[in-house]
Amino acid sequence: MYIPAHFRQDDLAQLHAQMRQAPLATLVSHSSAGLQASHLPLLLVAEEGEYGTLYGHFARANPQWQVFAEQPEALAIFSGADAYVSPSGYPSKAEHGKAVPTWNYISVHAHGQLEVFDDPERLRQLLAHMTAVHEGNQPKPWAMDDAPRDYIDSMLRAIVGFALPIQRLQGQWKLSQNRNAADHAGVQQALSASPQAKDQALAAQMLIARPATRQA
Repeated sequence: MYIPAHFRQDDLAQLHAQMRQAPLATLVSHSSAGLQASHLPLLLVAEEGEYGTLYGHFARANPQWQVFAEQPEALAIFSGADAYVSPSGYPSKAEHGKAVPTWNYISVHAHGQLEVFDDPERLRQLLAHMTAVHEGNQPKPWAMDDAPRDYIDSMLRAIVGFALPIQRLQGQWKLSQNRNAADHAGVQQALSASPQAKDQALAAQMLIARPATRQA
């Protein structure tokens, strides 16, 4: 991923927090058959490895999992908040008019070598962990034991699990840090006033992003 210096995010805690906040990742692979991608919820186990390890599962009917026997390299893309940025939000536009539209966004790329597994007990443990994480905020949390054992067993036979130890982790927080303080504040305020929830979410992220000391 191309990352201008203004937007590079290297803080591991923030990268991990973003991955947990938006766990539905795009998992990309390549092989002699070309590129393939699946949208999968991934579980981050931060304490495993230098950058953590991602876990998830494919439907057994999804042919992408078979690709990794030939080429185990994988890329998981986590997309965060994003918003269109109008030049109208820049106070400097009124001064010289030198401004064009852009797009602000947050993105994390995790690279590694993917390992596939289909051991029933390992799959059961993975799904129990994922369920506990995602059901934690539900008013009546569902647990695997709520379903008949033979039904869960049949579901396990229909999936293939995987582990993705992260070997390289990149983060891009493109939040107008390349603008001066006044322009940065103008964009943040414009997005805060937007009726769109995604714009407001991006504006909240901009409050912690540093603007540059010079005009881009």
